[in-house]
Amino acid sequence: MNTADLGLPVDVPSTALFTDQYEFTMVQAALRAGTAARRSVFEVFTRRLPEGRRYGVVAGTGRVLDAVENFRFDARVLGFLRERKIVDEPTLDWLASYRFGGDIWGYPEGEVYFPGSPLLRVEGSFAECVLLETVILSILNHDSAIAAAASRMSSAAGGRRLIEMGARRTHELSAVASARAAYVGGFDSTSDLAAGFRYGIPTVGTSAHAFTLLHDSERDAFRAQVDSLGRGTTLLVDTYDVAEAVRTAVEIAGPGLGAVRIDSGDLLLVAHRVRQQLDELGARDTKITVTSDLDEYAIASLAAAPVDGYGVGTQLVTGSGHPTCSMVYKLVARARSGEPGAPLEAVAKKSLGAKSSIGGRKWAARRRDAESVAEAEVVGLGPVPAELADRQLLVELVRGGEIVGREPLDAARRRHIEARAALPMSAIQLSRGEPVLPTEYV
Repeated sequence: MNTADLGLPVDVPSTALFTDQYEFTMVQAALRAGTAARRSVFEVFTRRLPEGRRYGVVAGTGRVLDAVENFRFDARVLGFLRERKIVDEPTLDWLASYRFGGDIWGYPEGEVYFPGSPLLRVEGSFAECVLLETVILSILNHDSAIAAAASRMSSAAGGRRLIEMGARRTHELSAVASARAAYVGGFDSTSDLAAGFRYGIPTVGTSAHAFTLLHDSERDAFRAQVDSLGRGTTLLVDTYDVAEAVRTAVEIAGPGLGAVRIDSGDLLLVAHRVRQQLDELGARDTKITVTSDLDEYAIASLAAAPVDGYGVGTQLVTGSGHPTCSMVYKLVARARSGEPGAPLEAVAKKSLGAKSSIGGRKWAARRRDAESVAEAEVVGLGPVPAELADRQLLVELVRGGEIVGREPLDAARRRHIEARAALPMSAIQLSRGEPVLPTEYV
């Protein structure tokens, strides 16, 4: 069963109001001017990566497709727009039958990107495309920020298990999206059951300090947990005295104890002491999981510690200091007239500052060297050079309003692992630096 098909309260019946008011007022004015149907091309890109980041990660594509499909105007939504006098009656009539009927191409989910990469290309009439701006940017900016942080953390973890556990640190709906994005970026599981139900992500969880404090003794708490969940459970050992807790845990669960969790203190020092103690008690296969406000730097600092897994919350769901990717959605081409088949012409905002953009419907490809290591992000207009024909990055996602690019979440997760592995080795350095690939325009 595809759990995404079951639906959940975390879904909404319509995404049509996940937008800014000026999208609607532009449609009204364009309808009145007779330009609403003019064929248009919008592109999503970012002019720069967050400071110090060497690559970005595309995440949220699957959620964008859901949002486009659910962008509908039912009676209640139309009533709200009418009551607030957001738009006039002719525009409400047009919105009542709105269905996106255009085409969308984009970088597949899990792929990496760089400044100027045309991450998503939305084509159709001006009116149908402009309405999607806010919801598309909302999803891609959030999810890609979380996935980028997750990718850095998974690189730092060096193959050790990663648990996403940030639900209590963000909005309840953002928590579900964050868990999904973290999974794309390399995390193995989540504590959030809504994310597990909605997207099939593996879920984990055992107990908190409150469970230990509930009981008359730590021994009573451990006994209750083992009796309920089995010897393979994870016992939290830092409520009182860590050494005593480890000793008690092994006495109760035996050498088959699944894992212990450490949530405070000098994690490097405590992990070494706990590992030594577990080994001396015969629990050599018992794993050690650490939590406590971790980020990629803290994870990297524990590389030499005998740690088997990490639980990450706040820093992950806030993008580890960069909660957005500064992606924009810009009109880059439009038909010369409203006549069917009218040719496209490039358009772009002129700016003296840092907000300039390049007009025209673009393609993108990643050039690799003789060892198949990526060496440049190539963005161009017109024909694709023959040597880059099999290196193109954009894939078809929507054709004539029909979703054609849905895929399992695990496919995006695998893609990211492969895409990151094809970058120069400096990509995974945590030190501040420039994008690991230059963007070349041809």
